[in-house]
Amino acid sequence: MESKNFGINDLAVNEQNPLAKEFYEHMGFIVYKRTETDEQGNPYPLLYMKRKQI
Repeated sequence: MESKNFGINDLAVNEQNPLAKEFYEHMGFIVYKRTETDEQGNPYPLLYMKRKQI
């Protein structure tokens, strides 16, 4: 399957959603940061991912 960039270079996924993390890793993203709370301050850890540099 050919991956297209669509101009997206970074994103955030809920750590409690491992399927999303695996999907984006498969699409060429890597985790570069983790937070204990989401962007509204709720206790939902976020994983920040960016496109892997080749």
